[in-house]
Amino acid sequence: MTAFITGLIFGLGLILSGMTNPDKIIGFLDILGNWDPSLLLVMLGAIVVTATSFHLTKNRQQSFFGQPIKLPASSNIDHKLIIGSLVFGVGWGLGGYCPGPSLASVLQGGYQPLVFVTSMLVGMGFFEIFNQFGNKKRLSN
Repeated sequence: MTAFITGLIFGLGLILSGMTNPDKIIGFLDILGNWDPSLLLVMLGAIVVTATSFHLTKNRQQSFFGQPIKLPASSNIDHKLIIGSLVFGVGWGLGGYCPGPSLASVLQGGYQPLVFVTSMLVGMGFFEIFNQFGNKKRLSN
């Protein structure tokens, strides 16, 4: 239930801040043109919230609601991370959406967010297929 409420607040924040509008995202990425810094303010706000959350939980084993805290175990930068980041960035730049805002945009209607979310889900499916294939190949060697 906590995840649902948190996701709902996050989605409403995205809608109210205009971050579900792909033109705002593309305006932010257009640093040599008509640059729109509003996404930078949203990002800075997210960094403050995240940094505060990490500071409050760094010595805890459980969340305030009793759930285990699971932080990433690895800090390695490998080819999977680099390729994934590039694919994410290209999709973000071309579509003007990233995963959270695209899901919130689906609720607002229109075909563009549906096309983006469908493409995102297909990409996630391909990743799972290739990842399983790669794991099986490594296990057989």
